[in-house]
Amino acid sequence: MVLCFAPSGYGQSEPLQAVQLYTQDQLIALINKNEHLNKVMADRCQLVQDIEAHAEVLKEPSYQFLWGDMLAWGVCVEADPTRGIRLIQEAGQQGLPAALEQLGRYYKNATLVQQDLSRAVIFLREAAALGNLNAQLQLAELFIEGHGSPYDYEDAYRWLHQAITADPSTHNKVTEYLQALKKLMHPKAVRRARSPL
Repeated sequence: MVLCFAPSGYGQSEPLQAVQLYTQDQLIALINKNEHLNKVMADRCQLVQDIEAHAEVLKEPSYQFLWGDMLAWGVCVEADPTRGIRLIQEAGQQGLPAALEQLGRYYKNATLVQQDLSRAVIFLREAAALGNLNAQLQLAELFIEGHGSPYDYEDAYRWLHQAITADPSTHNKVTEYLQALKKLMHPKAVRRARSPL
């Protein structure tokens, strides 16, 4: 456990309080809820050097993702989108689903990079295979719009068919995408996708 000591207020003479570096599980939970950058700011940017060390020296994927996102958007550091995207790619290469999903979304929506739907499909497919529901939905959306390979429709259908969500709007979107994919697939492929593993 690494602790960093930070003043509890800017310029105030209050006692020091310990700010604990995030565990892998805590950081992944924050990333999955898209609260990681807010947490760094809430901690008053006191862990920047520790985050950088975990990303650049220890090469921990969740910290590579966090540090990359901080650099990409200039959170607590000077913005460096090129270096940020490179770090997010490194986290993705180590199999962090959130990194793969974000890269896919960025290439799909032309965020910080040029739009490249073929690359978006590749990244989103990898994240979807690792169980990332956001990636599964975006991948299905791309397939429904005519991008990607029809050979991958069965996997996309299977992942969505097995998706678990308590959010009614997400559930409705899953149902909508399943119906749309079904229209693009052979009935035999749909039966295979619906069968239990």
